[in-house]
Amino acid sequence: MTQTPFTLSEQFPIQIERMFELWTQPGHLAKWFGPAGVKVTRHTMDLRPGGSYHFCLQGPVGEPLWGKWVFREITPPTRLVWLHSFSDEAGGVSKHPMSPTWPLEIVSTVGFTQQGELTRVDLHWVTHNASAIEQQTFDGAHASLQMGWGGTLAQLQAYVASL
Repeated sequence: MTQTPFTLSEQFPIQIERMFELWTQPGHLAKWFGPAGVKVTRHTMDLRPGGSYHFCLQGPVGEPLWGKWVFREITPPTRLVWLHSFSDEAGGVSKHPMSPTWPLEIVSTVGFTQQGELTRVDLHWVTHNASAIEQQTFDGAHASLQMGWGGTLAQLQAYVASL
């Protein structure tokens, strides 16, 4: 089965080492992670290969949404790789609450590249052990992912501007 990755890139007026901190320190993540109107309300992080970032997102309306990253690779300050999944409050992996055919896990790679005074952030998502229908669901969701991650990166831009 051919995978169609989801990719997104954006530049930020910040040094690469500081950008890496914004992605790896839970106090920073809580201030920008998630689409517009969504807040991180609870979170824990164990930043090491095999460790995780477990978090709860809360929008203005609706149920809390739990997520989890299980770190595979941490290469300061240039690269993070994790398995991204929906979660329950206890930290178990769970299905997408609104899309039963969404893949259980996504391999998320974030690369950081210094470009003069800017840091380029490259996000790359591919499915992990997905069935054909899960891959099809993921491939069909790229426009939605673009909106969600675009909003998330816009919040990161605003947070960087506030530092």
